[in-house]
Amino acid sequence: MGNEGKGTLFRRKDDRYLHYLPIRLVIDSMFPLKCSRSMPVKVHFSPKDGKLILEKWTEEKTSHFNLSCCHVEVT
Repeated sequence: MGNEGKGTLFRRKDDRYLHYLPIRLVIDSMFPLKCSRSMPVKVHFSPKDGKLILEKWTEEKTSHFNLSCCHVEVT
């Protein structure tokens, strides 16, 4: 497999944006986000580096967040 692939970011008619990831990337054993269906993620970006960052978003009982990181570079 590999740790990169071409995804798609597009705007829907309802003014929401969706980001699709290639299946071969997501099913790779080294992919940091494990999920079998839709999952909430934290999304932020670094304008200086030109990177979009996706993180698994899970809320713990103490209201702190447990985040597992996955970096996606946007060019």
